[in-house]
Amino acid sequence: MEEMNVMPRIGELAPEFEAVTTQGKINFPGDFKGKWVILFSHPADFTPVCTTEFMAFGKMAAEYEALNCQLVGLSIDGLYSHIAWLRTIKDKIDYKGMKNIEIKFPLIEDVSMNVAKLYGMVQPGESKTQAVRAVFFIDPKGVIRTILYYPLSLGRNFDEIKRILIGLRTVDNFGVALPADWQPGDEVIVPTAGSCGVAKERMEDNTGELTCYDWFFCTRKLSKEDVESKLSE
Repeated sequence: MEEMNVMPRIGELAPEFEAVTTQGKINFPGDFKGKWVILFSHPADFTPVCTTEFMAFGKMAAEYEALNCQLVGLSIDGLYSHIAWLRTIKDKIDYKGMKNIEIKFPLIEDVSMNVAKLYGMVQPGESKTQAVRAVFFIDPKGVIRTILYYPLSLGRNFDEIKRILIGLRTVDNFGVALPADWQPGDEVIVPTAGSCGVAKERMEDNTGELTCYDWFFCTRKLSKEDVESKLSE
């Protein structure tokens, strides 16, 4: 019988593990308590799509640090392979204006595939020997808030990954929901009223703060400055 890899779910605590990384041993997610964490997997070292992704994350690392977010990578490769590959990226690769990119965040060694299986990163229909491009957003309490999965052949959208992080923090900071294609500075959705009376009151709001399209759908303004003021906390 083929082994089943169970994927953790949104709203659950992130599974715990210990691992060796390019930055030393880590206890995950305990070592990063109080921070947001983006745990992401890639299929293999010394592959072109993965190289472009690591360069993108390396270039943006300071932006994530400013957002109180720790990046943690993983592939089913050994530590020495990781080190050699990251050195090659820094010393040899010049791609789309990105060069001399030094990867300072941890890259997990997972030759045993234990962590990849723990997080459902191995999808046998795609590959039995490589992790797909999974992304887990984990909040400061260790709770999984968003999960993304990409196939081996498709590189991730790093603007979207950053947008998701900012969006999740905005949801938490302001108690709102966010509409399709939301960007900081756009209107946000006010949570649905709990009763018909409250809904009617919202629809008749004269303060100018709400825009209501129907009883279940109201928005309000939230400035980019207000969003950004909370992101460094």
